[in-house]
Amino acid sequence: MKKQTGFTLIELAIVLVIIGLLLGGVLRGQELINSAKVKNMVTDLKNVQVYVYTYQDKFKALPGDDKAATTHAGATNNGDGDGEIDGAWNATTGESFNFWQHIRLANIATGSTTLTDTTYTPTNNEGGLVGVQSKPQNTITGLTGSYAVCTSGVLGKLAKQIDSQIDDGDTTKGSVMVADTVTGTSGATAVATTATNFDSTKYVLCMAF
Repeated sequence: MKKQTGFTLIELAIVLVIIGLLLGGVLRGQELINSAKVKNMVTDLKNVQVYVYTYQDKFKALPGDDKAATTHAGATNNGDGDGEIDGAWNATTGESFNFWQHIRLANIATGSTTLTDTTYTPTNNEGGLVGVQSKPQNTITGLTGSYAVCTSGVLGKLAKQIDSQIDDGDTTKGSVMVADTVTGTSGATAVATTATNFDSTKYVLCMAF
């Protein structure tokens, strides 16, 4: 009779250790990827603040709203000069849309200056839109400030990290909030981190400044 052989306890232990190391490496790698995504999204949000204030310092006007943008930056359209970036953060026309052309032609930011270009509207590293508008209260209810920059397609687990880095870690209050859908014309309801499947659900994240 042929004797059957199997793994010894030592061999099994070695295999389990190797599997553990591989899983640990994969999880650590995913953690690093997520951290990089969060860092990039935070940079996207904070850069918009810089764009607004730099343009104001340079031309004494708001990008998008600038009534002399055709003269100042060679833009296609002027704003109405009322001191607000009119329109929703994700609009495809108007001041909030022209904002990007104004700052790019003024050499404050990089990117396409052609309004019809498919790459004109900036996106985050998850492919979600990035946009800015005045009246933060029209993005997510309870969000206050002069302007709001919003970005879509943000996983809940990343939104929590972004909120913790910039604000208080509570996605229902403070200067950073998230909601399922944000039109930019009427305040959406903020979503708490305790919501079902929060980590795996994609949200719109808005930051007021």
